[in-house]
Amino acid sequence: MNVGVSGATILDSQGMASLIVSSEKHNIPIFGTFKQFIEDSRPFNKTIFSVLEDEKLVERIVNEVQVVMEEVPSSSAGFMFTVPICKAYTFGSK
Repeated sequence: MNVGVSGATILDSQGMASLIVSSEKHNIPIFGTFKQFIEDSRPFNKTIFSVLEDEKLVERIVNEVQVVMEEVPSSSAGFMFTVPICKAYTFGSK
């Protein structure tokens, strides 16, 4: 919000490897090796979506997230990507 984002949607999410390792139905031997790494990490994540109309705002947000993530000790703390949106429609308000 401090950089200019007026709204976002935050979803609880889980990575596929975490799901497979934690599921007893999918006892795949190759994932047993990864189990020790995944068990110590958080099983759930936060996925944040936001629609931004200004490319300069996108760059400011990316820079701000990079600064914040420099303080996170894990190299696999997350990732960020952008997707172009051709059109956006608002419903229910006039």
